[in-house]
Amino acid sequence: MNMEQLLQRGPYSLDKDEKTEMLTEGLKKLGEHHIENCPEYRRMMDTVNFSPENMKRYEEQPFLPVRLFKELQLKSIRDEEVVKTMTSSGTTGQAVSRIYLDRDTAALQQKVLAKIVSDFTGKSRMPMLIIDCPSVIRNRQMFSARGAGILGFSIFGSRRMYALTDDMELNLEEVQLFLEEHKGEPILLFGFTFMVWKHFYQELVKLYDKTGMKLDLTNGILIHGGGWKKLISEQVSRDDFHRHMKDICGLSRIHDYYGMVEQTGTIYMECEYGHLHASNFSDVLFRNPRDFSLCNKGESGIIQVVSLLPKSYPGHSLLTEDVGRYLGEDDCPCGRKGKYFMVEGRMQKAEIRGCSDTYAAKS
Repeated sequence: MNMEQLLQRGPYSLDKDEKTEMLTEGLKKLGEHHIENCPEYRRMMDTVNFSPENMKRYEEQPFLPVRLFKELQLKSIRDEEVVKTMTSSGTTGQAVSRIYLDRDTAALQQKVLAKIVSDFTGKSRMPMLIIDCPSVIRNRQMFSARGAGILGFSIFGSRRMYALTDDMELNLEEVQLFLEEHKGEPILLFGFTFMVWKHFYQELVKLYDKTGMKLDLTNGILIHGGGWKKLISEQVSRDDFHRHMKDICGLSRIHDYYGMVEQTGTIYMECEYGHLHASNFSDVLFRNPRDFSLCNKGESGIIQVVSLLPKSYPGHSLLTEDVGRYLGEDDCPCGRKGKYFMVEGRMQKAEIRGCSDTYAAKS
């Protein structure tokens, strides 16, 4: 099955056997491509004596530690083919990952993101409220993870409005006008988890305490991501987050997502049962931290992510610094096929990273 055929399918339509065969073939081809076009990757594969042609299942493909993109310039394209450089978030003094995209890879990432998200929001574009400030996407050549997330999700908005000023203040009057103009319509909201909590929810609480007024977002769909580290430190759980958002503005359709700049496009969306899902275009594996063996269902391990999208750089098989639990496959009550899982947190002593965590560290 080639990529064009895969894009015609529903994003969660492949069962375990069909997906295993498709991923094995696709990742084998990507491995061969990167060995041929990225000298650094070729040397690493030579060191571990790996040849893609001998790979029988995609789980056998060596992973790169995601931190490696902070230390090396890894790309499988010529310098003149780079149209966009993505950077991960990093606090002051920290190295950041640099991900090099050519036109084809960037376009494929956008197509796949649209395919995945529309399964949760529907195919129609909606008025969109971005819980962030407009200045974050002004440098179109050098995108941070935060700016890339906003730009990527902006394709789902028929009309877009930033809810925050460049001083990170809630632009309440403009938000009220926007909601009044689109009264009765479904509204899409997007933002990074901690920023939604700090700059939107907490400001709405202050507004209610002061005036008794609430915004009406009962027709809203909120998509948020970027990590829970700061909220957990404030003792805010997922259930707390959902309950408080519904209480203050009527939001009940809320979807978290798991993703990273090193594999932009292949995000893992949270279904209505609170499970994160791997789409047809990617998968998650869970590695025992003692020997990197595969974890069984119900076990926690270091999250490995594989993706069919990265062709301009060798990011198709990465070991993250996150710990998660493998919950099941092909049998989630939501009806979506593929693996589903939960993220339990960062590995101990792992470098702090994440859009909202980084912003929180600076504020």
